[in-house]
Amino acid sequence: MTRGFEIVSKYQDQNLTLPYRTTVNAAGYDFESAVNMTIPSIWKLDFLKVLWAIKHEKKCQPEKLDRARQTLKPFLIPTGIKAYMQPNEVLIIANRSSNPLKRGLAIPNGIGVIDADYYNNSGNEGEIFVQILNFGISDIKIQKGERIAQGIFMPYLLADQENRTKKQTRQGGFGSSGR
Repeated sequence: MTRGFEIVSKYQDQNLTLPYRTTVNAAGYDFESAVNMTIPSIWKLDFLKVLWAIKHEKKCQPEKLDRARQTLKPFLIPTGIKAYMQPNEVLIIANRSSNPLKRGLAIPNGIGVIDADYYNNSGNEGEIFVQILNFGISDIKIQKGERIAQGIFMPYLLADQENRTKKQTRQGGFGSSGR
């Protein structure tokens, strides 16, 4: 087995579809949502009031700031999928071109990076989640089985100084290698 996809154990009986290429020359594998969920618009709650206060150099109540932060926090769409690959490869999760154009959905960090050692990690079995923000005017309903992102396997290169860098073993799931 060189590279590919599997369904994580908690979704084994959920009739999920493994990522697939839609056309013969497609580079990306389409990922589908494993659940029905709603992605709220960022323009809800106290977000606009906080922006107005910041612009006019007014003080904001801490609870309004917290609600605004929660509004801008990306939502994680579960895919129920994990990916295996060679140690010198990475799976890049990218937005579908139709998401921002037609729906106002964006991956806030630009791309997702799925490392080879994310597969079968102890934190979440390596399940891939897609971070999404809804910049549209209204809430967006995501249906189970709806295409939400695309994944592209790629090799990567190491720096000459690689042997001098500190490395650790992955200890958990989503976002576990950062601080």
